[in-house]
Amino acid sequence: MPLVPYVVERSGRDPQVFDIYSRLLKDRIIFLQGEIDDYSANLVVAQMLFLQFDDPKADIHLYINSPGGSVTAGMGVFDTMRYITCDVATYCIGMAASMGATLLAAGTKGKRNALP
Repeated sequence: MPLVPYVVERSGRDPQVFDIYSRLLKDRIIFLQGEIDDYSANLVVAQMLFLQFDDPKADIHLYINSPGGSVTAGMGVFDTMRYITCDVATYCIGMAASMGATLLAAGTKGKRNALP
């Protein structure tokens, strides 16, 4: 079982503890890591839809490190990226192959990035 780091945010009287992915989601950052399957695609779709309804004008930042995977699962993410009104900035960290590369290229024009 992978270890998920936690962060403590001190705002107000009581500190709040978040897992790192929940904290990043507050800043509209989504991670897609590993093989794309139905489970990982559904998580990404749900997060995108949540962020769309939270603020339809703010960008979503999708970080991808994936060797690819299921075409049908990936197309669900692709279709969601096309459906929502938010711009989706995509970032390749590590590898984006096969369906991962397709999702990287599906980002908003001018907001597609690959880290060196």
